[in-house]
Amino acid sequence: MASPTVGDVMTTDVIAVCEGTLVSEVARTMDGRRISALPVTDDRQRVVGVVSQADLLPRRMGSPLGWLSQTAWLRKASGRVAGDVMTSPATTITGDATVAEAARRMVRHGVKRLPVVDSSGRLAGIVSRVDLLRVFIRADDELRAEIEREVFERALGLPPGAVRAEVSDGEVTLTGEVDSESLIPVAESLTREVTGVVDVVSRLTRPLGDTHQAGTATSGLPHERRRGRP
Repeated sequence: MASPTVGDVMTTDVIAVCEGTLVSEVARTMDGRRISALPVTDDRQRVVGVVSQADLLPRRMGSPLGWLSQTAWLRKASGRVAGDVMTSPATTITGDATVAEAARRMVRHGVKRLPVVDSSGRLAGIVSRVDLLRVFIRADDELRAEIEREVFERALGLPPGAVRAEVSDGEVTLTGEVDSESLIPVAESLTREVTGVVDVVSRLTRPLGDTHQAGTATSGLPHERRRGRP
């Protein structure tokens, strides 16, 4: 149950510009492709910056924008090529990073997409917020099958059908019997980690006579707890 990585969801057909691309060509590319930002690469295809619509605004404004220093505004307002107006260094990520890490980085830096680079800093793809969100949009039947197969049959070694996962809009209800009470919180935790799960309701039971935990518990009765994502 490996966590999905950026490499699993990124777009590899990336539109980029070089440092020497004219600003007018950058603007035409953005408009024609309906995109709001482009990676900027050097002659070795290494990402050196990102140029966005916001970077082009100073050319249309008569006075500095509040989020730019006077020096930065002058540089962008008078820039002729992508290298003059780009934001540098670029906020990037590698393909082996998790989707969760990519989401945190986007939020931390206030960006909607990240250039994906290899170990040498060369452009390998791009990942957007939309790409990340698609990971969490999964059919209930797909989630149910993965939970029953990967969590209970493979990870916990239970026979098929020992535990049933009922899924509705990402909320999972677990029913059935596990080998011991100590496995119940483990099962809940593993289920929560499946991509697309938003909440877990556990009605798992332990075998009659099992007193591994909580001697006051009643054997064979449902162990109901609701666990959402942290």
